[in-house]
Amino acid sequence: MTEQDDQISEFARLFRGFLERMQGTPAGVGRENLYDRLEAHLGAGPQDLPVVTSAFPPFDLPNVHVALERWFDEFEVIGMVGTDRGHHSLAELLELATAHQLGVGAVDYQRISVDVGVEMDCVAFGFYLGRQGDDRYVALLRAANPQYGRMTVQLEVLATSKEGGERFLSALPELIREHNVFRGKVVSFEGHDFGHGVGPFRLHPRPGVSRDDVVLPDGVLERVEREVIGVAEHRETLLSQGQHLRRGVLLYGPPGTGKTHTVRYLLSRLPQFTVVLLAGRSIMYIGDACALARKLEPALVVLEDCDLIAESRDITRGGENPLLFQVLNEMDGLAEDADVAFLLTTNRADILEPALAQRPGRVDLAVEVPLPDAPGRSRLLALYGPSLEVSAGVVDEIVSRTEGTTASFAKELVRRAVLLAAENGTTPGDAELHAAATELLSARDTLTRRLLGTTEG
Repeated sequence: MTEQDDQISEFARLFRGFLERMQGTPAGVGRENLYDRLEAHLGAGPQDLPVVTSAFPPFDLPNVHVALERWFDEFEVIGMVGTDRGHHSLAELLELATAHQLGVGAVDYQRISVDVGVEMDCVAFGFYLGRQGDDRYVALLRAANPQYGRMTVQLEVLATSKEGGERFLSALPELIREHNVFRGKVVSFEGHDFGHGVGPFRLHPRPGVSRDDVVLPDGVLERVEREVIGVAEHRETLLSQGQHLRRGVLLYGPPGTGKTHTVRYLLSRLPQFTVVLLAGRSIMYIGDACALARKLEPALVVLEDCDLIAESRDITRGGENPLLFQVLNEMDGLAEDADVAFLLTTNRADILEPALAQRPGRVDLAVEVPLPDAPGRSRLLALYGPSLEVSAGVVDEIVSRTEGTTASFAKELVRRAVLLAAENGTTPGDAELHAAATELLSARDTLTRRLLGTTEG
């Protein structure tokens, strides 16, 4: 053996020792041995018991955390020392614990938002040592960690009896559904920076839009209310007569006419509903959204600007749209008694896939949200400018001049009038509203009007 070989062997010996010391109990600390602790709790050697594994979506960590605490009659949570523990399965950790004397350490927690302004500390790596009836359990709970390839929440369970383990795993989904921390919340999905897959939730305050705040032509809002709110209010009657609860409503019309505002009103009217918002890139999470809606019904799934993914196959470059078919399949896949409403909005009803826009069971009601008529524009000025001191004559003049404009235009018109008054140090009134209208309707603001959804000029 050469001198170089001797050096390599010595380096390997020292490096193995370093790894063993990193895995084992630090000198002088006197930590309790993890394997001994688990064995004492179970009353049997952990390595002699089968490990059963379950996986959950990454956003379900707080729900799994709560479900575990609900299942056990009594429990404690312990952690483990070691730097690479996240890379090993429970069975591998048990083997390492016997070989390298892994010690009991602190529990890792992850702080997660469970409502607007409310956070919850959830176990991100910890061993639940629990008892339920005569059965004893060890459950290792780990949060998702996309950075290192763990895309789901992982739960690995040891039980002292096969029947106890089966009972635990069969009870867990119902416990998660029953005690779900996101029930009745308004949520949207986010991605993460480490590959594909859904990331954490973003929670939103529920809107507070009253019926008087919604300006639509006569009869339009009533139709939408009947389909979305009426079905929820008469749920039992409909079911008793063999009618389905699943429904879809499509709101279509030019940009800025109030489609999203109408959706916000419906969210306000149904405070007990769980709401999942999908827009832009988050539309790819339609499967996760529908799974959550099924679990937490009554629920609303809001798909804004659905023409972005539901374009006709004749228009979509590259042929058939797989995301479109996923949306269709998810809508078709709901049971008829599922109290889930789909609310879809689009600016381009003309290019929507006919199967999505017209077939019963997918969309039951398509309602146009048109440009506001003259009475509507007058109501919008009153809604957005209650502090304006304007005469009836100027209101009539402005209403006449703004034909073809949107609700968004009216809102900006009032804001600009108030800004002009602020610059002049006056109370907003006839002069300011007249000046704001002249400015917005001028040739130099043509693009502004288009961005506000206006079709004229």
